[in-house]
Amino acid sequence: MHASDTTGPNAIDSLYKISSLVSNTEDPKEALDLILEEIVRVLQPSSASISLINPDNKKLELEVSRGLPEEWTKIDLALGQGITGWTALHGTPLIVPDVRAEPRYISARPNVKAEMAVPMEDEGSVIGVVNVDSETVNAFDESALKILTLLTNEASRVVSRLWLIRQLRTKANQLESLVNIGRGLSGELDADTILSNLTQEGLKLLGCKSCALFLLHSGGEELQLHTMLSAEGPVEANQKITLKDSALGAAVHRQKQIEVANLLFTEENDFIEVIHREGLVSMLSTPMVFNDQVIGVLNAYTDKPHRFNNDEKKVFATLGGLGAIAVQNARLYARVFSSEESLRRNEKLTTLGMLAAEIAHEIRNPLTVIKLLFDSLGLQFSENDARTTDVAVIGEKLNHLEAIVERVLNFGRNREGMNARCDLNQLTEETLHLVRLKLSQQKISIEYSPHPQGLYIEVNKGQIQQVILNLILNATQVMPDGGCIKIITKHIETGAEFTICDDGPGMPESIQAEIFDSFLTHRPGGNGLGLSISKRIMRAHRGDIELVKSSADGSTFSFWIPHASVIA
Repeated sequence: MHASDTTGPNAIDSLYKISSLVSNTEDPKEALDLILEEIVRVLQPSSASISLINPDNKKLELEVSRGLPEEWTKIDLALGQGITGWTALHGTPLIVPDVRAEPRYISARPNVKAEMAVPMEDEGSVIGVVNVDSETVNAFDESALKILTLLTNEASRVVSRLWLIRQLRTKANQLESLVNIGRGLSGELDADTILSNLTQEGLKLLGCKSCALFLLHSGGEELQLHTMLSAEGPVEANQKITLKDSALGAAVHRQKQIEVANLLFTEENDFIEVIHREGLVSMLSTPMVFNDQVIGVLNAYTDKPHRFNNDEKKVFATLGGLGAIAVQNARLYARVFSSEESLRRNEKLTTLGMLAAEIAHEIRNPLTVIKLLFDSLGLQFSENDARTTDVAVIGEKLNHLEAIVERVLNFGRNREGMNARCDLNQLTEETLHLVRLKLSQQKISIEYSPHPQGLYIEVNKGQIQQVILNLILNATQVMPDGGCIKIITKHIETGAEFTICDDGPGMPESIQAEIFDSFLTHRPGGNGLGLSISKRIMRAHRGDIELVKSSADGSTFSFWIPHASVIA
């Protein structure tokens, strides 16, 4: 049948069916198959195909076909190769009345006599070619070419829209994934877990062959592989890469993404063994940067030549940025945890010191009585009497005990020389900063109302911070399921006042009057020393601490310290 005999109504009907594909399917591959079916129905060729240009290798890859041998469906054509390649290269429709007289023709089937090809274009660029064959010489004329061009143009428009829809849907899914990733990473405080999760998410987001994360070490001149994953699971590797021996050096030094088309031409380091073993070809490397400091790089690898598009680069860059923030947050938490542990150790040492001073104070009084009574006994024995030596030893040991007690008490007094002028508001903020992660983990909110002006006091900063920390931690321990802590600092006539309120269950009324006594506690695991030590610290600073109230609605503690001008 001659193509020019095709009726107009058939072509119009096919145009309508092709244009409606946007609402009938979201799969470009399925749409191409239906489009080719309509072209075959209208033009009645013996074989037909639609090939699209792969943006990575610039080759024509057969997407759908009718009537072609199975082996031909797996052959890719370079631009300019064959009738199809020539049409793609020049963007010009072509009719070949007799393929036997056409040197550009590449035989797909031995019975083909005529061929016609029309380029598919999107925004002025060729994206593919529609090709039809016939077993009859001069099967296609200008009328058939116009019909195929019309159908191809509509097909190009439909496919472009479907690509756009898929692209937008992919972007939406990637954005949702990034949001979920961000939430997951921000809630994780173990740096190694964050790095492993980050690599896993990079692999899923880009759908690449493998993903690897390197950390920057050794003065910023060497990258150490932390995690490498592929779709099959973890990749066994433990390479170090010197920046000067790798393209990754550019990503680190410039703090910008880099793309490598062929890794075999750029890598001259130990990682080349992994590249060969895993069959890696192209790479996208994203530096993980926080406050202008590179933490490491996140790399995506493909197993065939691939040019990463802008969307892939943006998504990967965003993932790298989220990862850098999460890693830095985990490292900061580790430092804060270490600081809190150090503060706790210091608190224990302070407690031990104050207990020692208390014990020494309590020992000194009976020791003085014993010494006075011993001296008043007037025990005199002859030189040959063994008791003379005993009396001398007893006197010597009493003096020794008195010297030890005095040294302990003098050590406690020396701490008074460590006083310095500081702002109670700032001291409170610093203490809250130390425990902010603990409060966040326990879902405890803080309502802090500082005095509008500075509340300057002259104190031992560490001891006052210990009192504030003890009050805050006591409040957190009575609210295991979360709650709210209110803190107020203000000026009063006698000095600066600090008040803290919790919404815990309160404490038994029977112990409220003795709450500041040593070793008194109603909390499992408590030692009953925190408030007792706090009381002694406040009185040593000529201030005081008290329980304002405690009920089922919570407890309120308050302490005050004279202003700096009062303590001279």
